[in-house]
Amino acid sequence: MAALQNPETNPFARQNHRDGLARWIPLLATLRGYQRGWLWRDLAAGLALTALLVPVGMSYAAASGLPAIYGLYATIVPLIAYAVFGPSRIMVLGPDSALVGLIAATILPLAAGSPEKAVALASMLAVLSGLLCILAGLAKFGFITDLLSKPVRDGYINGIALTVLVSQLPKVLGFSVSPGSFLAETGDLLQGIGSGQIRPMACVIGLSCLAVILGFRRWAPAAPGVLIAVAGATILVPWLSGPIREGIAVIGPLPQGLPQFRIPDVSLAEIGELFAAAVAITLVSFTDMSAVSRTFAHRAGVEVDSNQEILALGAANAAAGLFSGFPVSSSKLRTPVAEAAGAKTQVTGLVGALCVALLLLFAPELLSHLPQAALGAVVVAACLSLVEIRNVLRLYRLRRDEFVLSLACFLGVVLLGVMPGIFIAVSLSLLAFIWRAWQPYSAVMGYVEPLNSYHDISRHPEANCIDGLVLFRWDAPLFFANAELFRRRVLRAVSHAPAPVRWVVVAAEPITDVDMTAADVLAELDADLREAGMDLCFAELKGPVKDRLKRYGLFNRLGVENFFPTIEQAVERYLSLHDIQDK
Repeated sequence: MAALQNPETNPFARQNHRDGLARWIPLLATLRGYQRGWLWRDLAAGLALTALLVPVGMSYAAASGLPAIYGLYATIVPLIAYAVFGPSRIMVLGPDSALVGLIAATILPLAAGSPEKAVALASMLAVLSGLLCILAGLAKFGFITDLLSKPVRDGYINGIALTVLVSQLPKVLGFSVSPGSFLAETGDLLQGIGSGQIRPMACVIGLSCLAVILGFRRWAPAAPGVLIAVAGATILVPWLSGPIREGIAVIGPLPQGLPQFRIPDVSLAEIGELFAAAVAITLVSFTDMSAVSRTFAHRAGVEVDSNQEILALGAANAAAGLFSGFPVSSSKLRTPVAEAAGAKTQVTGLVGALCVALLLLFAPELLSHLPQAALGAVVVAACLSLVEIRNVLRLYRLRRDEFVLSLACFLGVVLLGVMPGIFIAVSLSLLAFIWRAWQPYSAVMGYVEPLNSYHDISRHPEANCIDGLVLFRWDAPLFFANAELFRRRVLRAVSHAPAPVRWVVVAAEPITDVDMTAADVLAELDADLREAGMDLCFAELKGPVKDRLKRYGLFNRLGVENFFPTIEQAVERYLSLHDIQDK
């Protein structure tokens, strides 16, 4: 670990200090520090990764409402783009289960049953998402990942997982339903089961693939369970008799060749309808990517450049959209496979992209008998891995307010749809933040002799309070939403004091900002207290906040002598002025 953290011994640690062209194209820094011994490991990892890239990419394309071949297009190009622009050494980008519900819910109503239109809409959605990511990266908006708190994100992902799972279960059982809302698709699923639409052999294949994938994930996670399940189903279908085979839907012949550069044929009006979804995809994909990249960067002993990450994500999405792909993100499934296979650099991703490209160029017929039921099983297994039940139950035990937020977001996705769900998620996160800043904790403090310091008297009843002195702590910035509440709580502390108050000292260390509205309220509070014969003082106020008060003209108005470096100095000054002996 020490060697990994030492910039002199770890080439990837030096990437954190790169400049010039390598700052924008991290692959250059990777190649400069590339070691000969890594090549075989990257090649082997790329081959192992390919076994997962093909079935997963095709499955997520089908789940998004697109022909399966476009999942391979959305695999090749993003792998190359991220290898060039991505700062993480083994991150794998591609179609992702967290996005398929959002993509399908956006493009299918606009496509009106036309596969060509659905492809164009999905490609433009990727371009828009990519441009938003690039703009955010250039503007250094990497902090936007904080807009979704983990409880809210868990609620959103659980909702996505359930909606996608319900949409894919009919495929696993051998029949299909019309795309629609969660409730409509659930009704169609139950009606299809009740009316005997299940096709026995397709159902056997789908459920067997699901059992194989889950079984390998549980008992042999290092084995390529997805590949084994999908390859087995593909090999089985041609050996079945004609009547039985006719009841199994397969993906059919795939077009030979690589994706071509193409600007999506979408009208301006349709771009306007796609924009909100592009914003949601940008937020969700970068939030997921940030979590994955931090995990693997921590293991490698390097730091994450969040702004470069969002730039690379944008480049990958824009490139995918211009080559008939659809929005992509990082993968919690494929990245660990690359790591476990011994990947050292993004050369692994380039090898994976090359292998998929060679498959499309020379052997696309190998996939023509792949059953749709097997693709559905891959997506269902991915949805089951997304579900976060343990975290939600933990929230229920420890933080009921955050549990309610998570549940509200889950219900928003399930009942109102994926698009409203993501905006509910963001809104709830922001509202939770505002509520906590609006209603912060505050306390009256007293001296606790065994601790030799000042603490909240409600938590330390043994604390000693000095007659005529109120020590008031406010645990938040002072801004327009909570300024009046601050004034009311100070006045309440004064009114509840056991003796007539002469000084109010605000223990201001937690106050990180004072805006103009709050400054005006402080001036009014000071005037009210002076009229009642009391002084308003501050202790431990941070330098930057004090500078703001000076610019407002409030520092001199309150009195330079009323600002103290520490609470102890404020107390000593009060005791000396009023000839009171310290308790």
